[in-house]
Amino acid sequence: MGKLIDLNCDMGEGFGHWTLGEAPDEDLMALISSANVAAGFHAGDPNSIDRVVQLAKTYGVGLGAHPAYNDLQGFGRRFIDTSPEELVNDILYQVGAVREFGRRHGVALQHIKPHGALYMEAAKNETLSLKLIDTLRDTSGDTILFCMGVSKTYDIARKLGQPVVREFYADRDYGDDGSIVFRRKVQRPDPQAVADKCLRACLENKVETVDGKVIDIEFESICFHSDTPGAVAIGQAIRDGLTAEGITIAPAATVLEQTSA
Repeated sequence: MGKLIDLNCDMGEGFGHWTLGEAPDEDLMALISSANVAAGFHAGDPNSIDRVVQLAKTYGVGLGAHPAYNDLQGFGRRFIDTSPEELVNDILYQVGAVREFGRRHGVALQHIKPHGALYMEAAKNETLSLKLIDTLRDTSGDTILFCMGVSKTYDIARKLGQPVVREFYADRDYGDDGSIVFRRKVQRPDPQAVADKCLRACLENKVETVDGKVIDIEFESICFHSDTPGAVAIGQAIRDGLTAEGITIAPAATVLEQTSA
């Protein structure tokens, strides 16, 4: 079997009549293999969760919960200083919402991916990552956790046996330490340049940092964001570039099955 890679995107990122970004969820869902569904704290509401879960079922896309800090106004991109216990309870609350809509439509929850500032905090906060993964071992032992390869989250998940997938960020820059460079405002990137970056990462396991250094990178999933300007063109360019080189795009669970076989 040739190389498999997951392609994931954040979905349902609006609230009521408001939406963030220019890309319809339907257009993005046709391009990806795993969907991270906004679960209500940074974006999303019961109706949007229900709609996106149905889309995931229609397109055969892996269903994921995308929990965040309780920061609707700041889109979950602001750090909130609170205890790991409170944060993990917030995560469980949001995961439960997406899981229950999945049950309604006969779609199993494939993965959990923290959003924005919460994702970045867990990456460096050993106590938070340990509390989260301990809790997932009790409640969601078969559910995949998405994270960066250079993170406390990944190290602890591997140690404790929680299924875990490392991400490569198509539309974000990298620092020399292998961590993504967090920016609140993202300019409209060149879709072909993003696709070329992803293809190099897949074929050579290399990425160029913001300082011009080429570093090693390992991952099972590529992420691009629905609120990045030109998201549909970016997703299409990535998909076309990978498939042209014989790389198959498949849900994260399928990718893990192959890599662990």
